[in-house]
Amino acid sequence: MAKGLTAGELRVEDQDTLVTKLKEAKEELFNLRFQAATGQLESHGRLRAVRREIARIYTVMRERELKIVTVEKESIDG
Repeated sequence: MAKGLTAGELRVEDQDTLVTKLKEAKEELFNLRFQAATGQLESHGRLRAVRREIARIYTVMRERELKIVTVEKESIDG
């Protein structure tokens, strides 16, 4: 999963892409927790970053569900 996903970047993604990114982030979080439990984790800060990415994805999905933010498709000229 890409590091440093912002809410603005996530808002332009379609629902299927968000679900995919959420699944990838949850898998990464599982792997990081497993590494932490076995003492193999090198970057504890990554745990926090992945949890925040998951929260951002959930926030964007919830905004769409409540119709707080609409999805704007960029038109391609040419």
